[in-house]
Order: sequence, then C-alpha cells, then structure tokens
Amino acid sequence: MATKTKKAGPKGAESLSFQAEVGRLLDIVANALYSEREIFLRELISNAADACDRLRYLAIETPALIADDPDFRITLSTDKDAGTLSVADNGIGMTREDLIENLGTVARSGTAAFVDNLTGDKKKDVSLIGQFGVGFYSGYMVATEISVVSRRAGAQEAWRWTSDSRSGFTVAPAQKAARGTEITLTLKPDADAFLKETTLRRVVKTYSDHVPFPIELTGKPEDGDSRLNEASALWTCPKAEIDERQYAEFYRHVSHGSDEPWMTLHFKAEGVIDYAGLVFIPTDRPYDLFHPDRMSKLKLYVKRVFITGECADLVPSWLRFLRGVVDSEDLPLNISREMLQNNPVVAKIRAGLVRRVLDALARKAKEEPESYASFWDRFGPVLKEGLYESGADRDALLKLCRFRSSGREGLISLAEYVEAMTGGQDAIYYISGDDAEMLKKSPQLEGFDAKGVEVLLMADPVDEFWLPMIGAFEGNPFKSVTRGDADLSKIRAAAASDEEQTDGAAESVLDGLVVALKSALGDAVKDVRATDRLTSSAVCLVADDNAMDMHLERLLKQHNRLQAPSPRILELNPKHALIRALNARAGPDGAGDLGAAPSLLLDQARILEGETLPDPAEFARNLADVMAKAFG
Repeated sequence: MATKTKKAGPKGAESLSFQAEVGRLLDIVANALYSEREIFLRELISNAADACDRLRYLAIETPALIADDPDFRITLSTDKDAGTLSVADNGIGMTREDLIENLGTVARSGTAAFVDNLTGDKKKDVSLIGQFGVGFYSGYMVATEISVVSRRAGAQEAWRWTSDSRSGFTVAPAQKAARGTEITLTLKPDADAFLKETTLRRVVKTYSDHVPFPIELTGKPEDGDSRLNEASALWTCPKAEIDERQYAEFYRHVSHGSDEPWMTLHFKAEGVIDYAGLVFIPTDRPYDLFHPDRMSKLKLYVKRVFITGECADLVPSWLRFLRGVVDSEDLPLNISREMLQNNPVVAKIRAGLVRRVLDALARKAKEEPESYASFWDRFGPVLKEGLYESGADRDALLKLCRFRSSGREGLISLAEYVEAMTGGQDAIYYISGDDAEMLKKSPQLEGFDAKGVEVLLMADPVDEFWLPMIGAFEGNPFKSVTRGDADLSKIRAAAASDEEQTDGAAESVLDGLVVALKSALGDAVKDVRATDRLTSSAVCLVADDNAMDMHLERLLKQHNRLQAPSPRILELNPKHALIRALNARAGPDGAGDLGAAPSLLLDQARILEGETLPDPAEFARNLADVMAKAFG
C-alpha cells in the first residue's frame, strides 16, 4: 500500500499518511532546496499545461467534456490578507483516487531514486525535481501548507487535498463549480514576494512565456493587462523571432530539467508530408537514460494538439535522450496511441528526424570536437546501441563513434585510428572491460604498446554486442587483443631492428615448461604457449580464436546467463626472469618438479584479469609455501 488511512474526519474527510519516500522528499525540498525557489511556479504552471493538453486530446473523441468551457487557460490569483497564491487550470482535473495516488505517493515517478540521486549540491539537486516528476512538491519551498481542489472533467463531485508536508494529508469532499484543478499555497513569511504582481509577471515571462495556453492574473492588474505570457506554440514561430533564452526555457519546460540545451534543432519539413519540430539534446544526462523501458520522451502533436509524450515509434530507442516537440500536419487528430504503431506517416517522420540529428551531430563533431567529446562521454553508450539495432544508420553512427585508446589522451574516431595504423597492421585492435583506466594496465597491451600499436578501450557493456555484428570498418576487421588470433609477428616495432626481432623469436623456445604446465594444470586451461604480446608481465590469459571474448563471458556469468566459462589459453612471456627460471627447472622434457608454481601462475593471470579466484585459500597456502622456501 502506498498510503495508509490514519482516521476518518468529519463529513467524509479522511486523513492519510505519505508514502515513506515522500516524507523524506518533502523534508529535503522544504529545508534544503532553497536557492532557486521561483522554479516552483514554473513546475505548477507546467503541470497545469499538461492537464489542459490531456483534456484537449480526450475531447477530440468526447467533445462533451469541454462543451461548456472550450477555451483552455491557466489563472494566477493572490490574497495578500491571507498570504496565499493560487494556480488554477480548466484541464482534465483529478478524482479522489487521482489525488491520493498522484500527491500522496510518487513511486511511479521514482521518489526513492530521486532521494538516492541527491548530491548535496543545491543547484544540481533542484534540477532533479522536475525530471523525477515531483514538481508539485517544489511548492513546499515557499509554502507552509498546500491545498488542492480538483474536479475531474465529466464528473460531478470535487475533492480537496490538504497538507502541511509534515503530518500526512487530508482528502475531503469539496465544492467546485467547474472542471479542473486549483492549487492554493499558504506562503511562508519570507516568500511574500510571490504575492506581488511584478514578481509573478517576471517569473512567468522568464520561465513560462512559451506555454501554449494563456496564463492570466485575476483581479485588477496594475497595467490593465491580465495576460502574463505570449501563449504561442514556439515551434511554429520563425527562428529569427526566437532568442536563446526562449529556446532554453522551452527546453526546460519540455524536459523538466534546469540545464541548458547542448544542441537545438528547429525545423519545418514540407513536401510529401508536413511536420515541424523543436528538438533538443540535453547538456546533462537524464536520470532515467538507462531505464529498462528505453522510452522516447519527445512530445507528439497533431496540428498543435498534444497527442502523447511517449511515442515509441517517433524516434529509435538509441535517441531516447532527445527532448522536445514534433508537430504533424498529416496525422488525423483522433489518432490513438495504438494506431501510431507502424503508421507510414510516423515512419517517415522518424526517418527524417534520425537523419537530421545524425547530420547535426556530424557537423558538431567536425566543427567543435571538444564540445562533441563532452556529448559523447554522456550519450555515446546510448548512440552505440544503434550499431546493432539499426542497419540503415550503422555507417553514419560508426563515423560518429569516439573511443579512448591506449596510445593517446582524449577520444579518437575510427577514421583517425585507421589513418594512424602502423606498418604491417591489418586490423583494428581493441580490449573490452568495465573500466578504461584499468584496461590500460592490462598485460595483453604490453606487446602492442611496445610496437606502437594503438588499442581501443571498450568499456561500455554495449560494446560486446555491436562489435561482432559490425565486424570491420573500411575493410579493417576488429580484433580483440584478448584472443589468441591477435598476432603481432607481422607488425614491425617502430624502433626495433631485424636483429632484435630475431633475438626475441629465439627466446620463445619454452617447450619443456609448456609440457610441464599442461600436465600440471590439465583441464583448467585450454592450452599453454609462448607469446610475444607480453613484455613485462610473466603470464596472461587469452580466449581461444573461436571462443567467446573473455569480458563477454564475465558479463554473462554475472547475469547468470552462463554457467561454465570456457577454459582459457595461458600465455607465457619467454623474456621474463620467472619464466626463464621455471623453464630451466622443468628441463627439456618438462619432467622437473615445479611445485606450486603452475597453480600460482594461473591464479596470477586470473588476478590480472580481475577475476575471482576459484580457491583463494589454496592460492594463499601456495603463496605462503613459496615465500617460506624463499626466505627460509
């Protein structure tokens, strides 16, 4: 249960308690998020506009819902004697159950996640309010008590919700002549500026000028004009008439964030189909970017009428970070959300949107590489989902991809990697794992570093899935350095002479040690062999040529999708002092006694891979025995 009844009040009133997380949230909002208090009005007006949008959509099929009052509006009113500010709309309204569900619990909006994401930075924390769908509660930054009276469109009864944010809330029957919702805030003494007309005009002009419904001030305005905003659909206005501030505030309205848009795309398409759009790429990563539903948050309008804010077919899931509005002239007004699926008009809009976004990103990457790098750090993992989901856009996406590498600071494109390939190199080498900095320290990179070969550091989980599907870039295959087929023998080291390379090959004769290790380790390894991929480490593990990549195996095992990983190949560095000593101990036929060394070598290689040892106790005993003999 989200809420619990405490007691029944007089005349049908009922007192209830907040969901636990809401209590924590209200305390934080009322006492901590103080620096940008005026955003509460933006959030309440935005909610009122959403209520009008929803009713306008429902009225397409049921005109009777608005027959008595077809003109939507939002009104502000003040009572200086009572110290109250009211925000009212004639939108869809709420039933008793809606009030309890929407204002007593916000589990669907992720209140627990909101609290978990708080950073202690007031500016950053306040920006989470709208993103988590809890904008209503921002009213407690300025109010000691909030009262909500609402009547659902088409219903006869109205209900009042009241709370001081500390002692739960009360729901009781109320009187309301018309549909809609009125929110009344009893302001704190230090928030009386919001009773002044000049303050309200300034806040509405700053944050809500673009709201597509009239916002009016009741009473007798000082300048005789009760209208507070322009109430124009910003996406229908010529770009020359819109400044950056207006774009930024519209972005905040549709995204419920407080950051600046990183990119703005304002366009109008005319031809086979007609549609307009005002689409933004955020600066900050939305909190729900990796939510399992991967749903687009673009708002779809038809002839300026809101249809839905979650149209899965409007853009692919790998562009779900986009925010904004798309308005079609060709879809019917009475189209249902179900009919949007596989609709040919929506499919053409989708293709046009994807092309516009990818083209704009390509220009940004070329003209402002540093800014693009910051975008890639935040949204690159999502864009890379398109590499295995969208065959049609794969080539464009590959050109947009940026990677960290073992050979340079910052990001590198695939085209830059290919251009820098060294003599004899015929593949794009990569290593995958969970952390790019840890990957740089992997022993598998030593031989590549020695020969001046860059290795791409694939640290996003999605990399394991698109790489096998893509296979190659401009004819150069992708090869994992943790596989046995990553052959360095054809690649000439930049500073190595023929004599040095020949000497290295001569030192790779470890036949006796290989025989001894194979015998001692048995089925624990697929094979044992000398390698030229190591320069300072004694050993490493690699996957067989035809086996699954080691990092992918670990991912699948973590998610219980793989019970028994395949045995690995243990590779030995023939130049390492330890390997030379063991080779001498093993003898030419491998019959020499190596004691616990085989097990320790394998466990050492596992540790270097970041893997959990199968028997830590045995490793500790073996290590203690070897140290005792060394120091005894």
